[in-house]
Amino acid sequence: MIQEPVPTLLERVLLRAVREHAATEGRCRMSPFLHVGIPGADVRSFEIVAGEPLDLALRTELLEAMCRDHLDRDVVPLVWLTRTPEGHDVEDLAWAAAVGCAGPELGVRLDLVVVTRRSWYDPRSGVGRRWRRLRRT
Repeated sequence: MIQEPVPTLLERVLLRAVREHAATEGRCRMSPFLHVGIPGADVRSFEIVAGEPLDLALRTELLEAMCRDHLDRDVVPLVWLTRTPEGHDVEDLAWAAAVGCAGPELGVRLDLVVVTRRSWYDPRSGVGRRWRRLRRT
C-alpha cells in the first residue's frame, strides 16, 4: 500500500496537538481524552473513563454533538484521541468507527488521529509520525 504524504499544514496542526498533549500530560498517567476542534484554538474535550459502557451509537452521538458548534461556523474540526503510548488499539478503532459513522451523518469527512506524548497516527491507515525529542516552540 502506498501512503500519500500528509499536507504540510496538517502536519503542523498535528505536531501542535502532540506538543500540547506532552505539555499537559507531564509524567503522571492521564485518562484518555477525545478532542474535537483545532489544536491551539477552540477545542471541546471528553474524558474517556475506563469501564464506562460506550457503544458505537453513543460514541457517534457524542461526536456529532461535539462537532456541531464547529460545523455551525463552517469549520470542519479535527478529531483526536490523546492517551499514553500503552493505549489500546481496540479503543482507537472503536472511536475510528464512530468517526466514520458521524461524518456522513453530519455531511462532512471527519478523520481521527491518536496522539501520544511523542507521536500521532491514524489508526485506520497506519499513517503517522513519531519524534524522539520535541523541540520547544
